[in-house]
Amino acid sequence: MSKPRTELQDSGVREGAGILESRLTRLSREEFARDVWARTAALTRDASDFSDVFSTSAVDELISRRGLRTPFLRVAQDGATLPSSSFTAPAGVGATVADQLDDTALWRAFADGATLVLQALHRTWEPVADLVSGLSTELGHPVQANAYVTPPQNRGFDAHYDVHDVFVLQIEGAKRWVIHEPVLPDPLRDQPWTDHRAAVADRAAHGTPHLDTLLRPGDVLYLPRGWLHSARAQGEVSVHLTLGVHVWTRYALAEQLTRAALAALCDDPSMRRSLPLGTRGPGGADGPDDVDGAAGSNGSDGDMDLVRERLLAAVAGADPATLFHRARRSQGRPAPLGPVAQLTALNGLGTTSQVRLRKALEPRLEGTRLFTRVGHLDFTAPDLVPVARLLDGRVRTAGELGLALAGRLLRAGVLVPADR
Repeated sequence: MSKPRTELQDSGVREGAGILESRLTRLSREEFARDVWARTAALTRDASDFSDVFSTSAVDELISRRGLRTPFLRVAQDGATLPSSSFTAPAGVGATVADQLDDTALWRAFADGATLVLQALHRTWEPVADLVSGLSTELGHPVQANAYVTPPQNRGFDAHYDVHDVFVLQIEGAKRWVIHEPVLPDPLRDQPWTDHRAAVADRAAHGTPHLDTLLRPGDVLYLPRGWLHSARAQGEVSVHLTLGVHVWTRYALAEQLTRAALAALCDDPSMRRSLPLGTRGPGGADGPDDVDGAAGSNGSDGDMDLVRERLLAAVAGADPATLFHRARRSQGRPAPLGPVAQLTALNGLGTTSQVRLRKALEPRLEGTRLFTRVGHLDFTAPDLVPVARLLDGRVRTAGELGLALAGRLLRAGVLVPADR
């Protein structure tokens, strides 16, 4: 296996390269998976010009003109998160919402050194949404996006680790990043850094940094989950995007497998039986009124042996695929859908109308049922062939699919006009 690289060099980009290679790492998906993914921090200098994705003017527009509410923004200063009541206010006549962002309060906090964190930008800023959707498809893991806007010579958070992988895209200004190796490798989602606060603080204060570097516009830093990091803006306002990759793990697969096994055990009559009276639990002695077994037997131990045997058999025979794909679908949203454009397409549908599968649906055809992020649809046998063809994402005409089927899929929000 190749030795992991801390700093990735620009080796040129192949025609038709994916987002990883063309915008983030200069590595193909295969190279990134082999040398970097979940292994080591890696820095790519001058990875891309991100001015088409985000900017300081986008920050000002989102805060002052888009009517955002919490939790689409949080504010941090000197390692602490400020209460939302300090930067929200009612929106005025015609919009009686008490928690909209107060741009004046946010300006004052920012002037005093606070970091503004615009959260879930993949829901509020289209260029970021497009980047996130493409990267999620390429990686096969859900991705979200936050922006961190830090005034000069300030920091938002103390050294910490995330429970998801991140790509840090420096948009404007410069920021010094100090990276340390994990105190808990590959933490799960319910193992936050605050559970290891002392170890994190000690490593950050006394450990030798794995990387101490300045990120400038166009640079990209990749950090696997668990890697400690802290950052401080330099002599001007710093804006960076963090693309958080919420990785699927072997533990997550084990959860799905266990749930599938437990669902199967519901149909086993012997597993639905009550435990005997007086049961003390695993390893404990039963009371004198044990009526489940022969005199002198330990009913609890016998039940435990039976349950263990049946559970292992259920796990061995379980198929977690349906649960796993359902969980994957729940971790993201489909591409945006405009109701007016959709109705126009439906009302004007003809044999030459061009349509395509809506992006980011996570479609899965199982038998005669199509599962998607917008629900499931059942089909008759004649419709299965055109439905299966749609899954390649290519543009089709309504005539190829059949007008009735195309209309049904448009109405369900599964198909969209090809120009959308």
